[in-house]
Amino acid sequence: MADNTNIHPLADVQCKSIGEGTQIWQFAIVLPGANIGRHCNINCHTFIENDVVIGDYVTVKSGVYIWDGIRVEDHVFIGPNVTFTNDHFPRSRQRPEQFRGACLKNNASIGANATILGSVTIGSYALVGAGSVVTRDVPDHALVYGNPARQHGWVDENGIPLRQIDKAKWQSESGKEYRVADGKLNY
Repeated sequence: MADNTNIHPLADVQCKSIGEGTQIWQFAIVLPGANIGRHCNINCHTFIENDVVIGDYVTVKSGVYIWDGIRVEDHVFIGPNVTFTNDHFPRSRQRPEQFRGACLKNNASIGANATILGSVTIGSYALVGAGSVVTRDVPDHALVYGNPARQHGWVDENGIPLRQIDKAKWQSESGKEYRVADGKLNY
């Protein structure tokens, strides 16, 4: 664990793999096998299981439980009370081999109270709206919301929705143009 981490005295942090500048607030629980990157902000009332990897500059807001198998890349924002699942066949008597965690790619943002099912990949810069239920993969830069979450547009690198110019052409507020081909946003 780096010297300049800040772990609140009321947190239960058993993990030793925590990067420099990371803050972990009161009533957070981090199990010993977790791996947390640099300059993260792990808010109060959170739980991070053993087989979890969290990248650098990640924010995990209050009330989030991150289960085995979940991978979070750099600069990801996880809003308050986001719910992750990792068991496709939930039963009281679990078998670890059936656990399949989600993957949140660089710069993805997940709104408050969203539910993310196991094995789902949320693409880079994607934005998941508050309260959404994500049941399938989300492309890079996609704006999704609803239950189940459906794509309603695209966002730029700052998470600001793009304006559609024509069928394949989209534009940011600053005038930067993007093209959509084969279900992917290109710039």
